[in-house]
Amino acid sequence: MQASIKPGLSIAKSTAAVTLLASAGFASSTQAAIVDLTVTVHNLAPVNSVVVAPLSVGFGQGVFDGFDIGGVANAAIVKAAELGNGNLWRDAFTAADSGAVVGVVGAAPLAAGLSATRTFRIDTALNNYFSFVAMVVPSNDFFIGNDAAKAFKLFDGAGNLQVSSIGQKARDIWDAGSEEFNTANAAFIVGANALARDAQQSVVARNFAEFAAYNGLSTAYGYTFNSGLSGGSDVYRIDFSAQAVPEPESYALMLAGLAAMVTVVRRRRPVA
Repeated sequence: MQASIKPGLSIAKSTAAVTLLASAGFASSTQAAIVDLTVTVHNLAPVNSVVVAPLSVGFGQGVFDGFDIGGVANAAIVKAAELGNGNLWRDAFTAADSGAVVGVVGAAPLAAGLSATRTFRIDTALNNYFSFVAMVVPSNDFFIGNDAAKAFKLFDGAGNLQVSSIGQKARDIWDAGSEEFNTANAAFIVGANALARDAQQSVVARNFAEFAAYNGLSTAYGYTFNSGLSGGSDVYRIDFSAQAVPEPESYALMLAGLAAMVTVVRRRRPVA
C-alpha cells in the first residue's frame, strides 16, 4: 500500500521525519540488536510414551560445550540426565560464558501433547548461539541436548532470526552412560527410587531402544507406559520467534521525529 502524505507537509520534510524514525529502529525490526526471543517447546511423542523434563537453555557465544558423543558425561550432564535437574549445567554455561543468558522453559515435566513457553531478552550481537538439555523419562539417564557448542546459530550478523525450529526424533535421544539400566532406580516409574543408582562408567551415546523395557509399568503421571517409538518418531520440538526491542535512546529519537512531524504540519496549516 502506498504511503500517504498530509496536505501541506512537504515530501522533503516528511521524508526527513520518517528517516529519523527509521534511524530509531522503528522502520525495520531486523535492524535491532536486542530482541525478545520467545521459546516454545512441544512434546510430540505418542500418547502414554515419554515425558521431557523442563528444558534448560543457554544463549551465548558458542564457547560452552556441554558434552561430546563418545566422551564421559560430566557432573552437569549426569545431574540433568539422571535427576532432570539442569542447575549445574546452567552454572557451567555461565562459568564458561559470563555474558550468556540461561534459564528454564517449563515448570514441570512435559507430557505428550503439551507445550510450554518462555521469553528471553537477547543481545543478538553477543549471544547468537543456542544450547539446551533436558532429561527424558522414564529412564535412568536419558536426555536430549546438543553435543556441539555451535550446532545452532540462531541469529545472523544483522540480528535476523535464522533458525525458527529445532526438532528431536527418538534417534536423537542420548544415553549419558552414567547409570546402569534398572527399572527399580528409574525416574518417573511408580515405586522406583530415582535417587538410587548403579554406576555404569560408560560414555555418552545415542539410545532410545531401552524405553520399550518400561512398557506396562505405571508412571508418576498415572498412565501405563507404552514407548511406541521408532528411530524416526518425532519426540520434541523447540520453536523460536523474535520481536525487536528498541534501545532506550531509540525512544528519544522516535519522540523527536514525531515532534518534528507535528511542528511541520502546524507550520504548513492554512490560517483561518
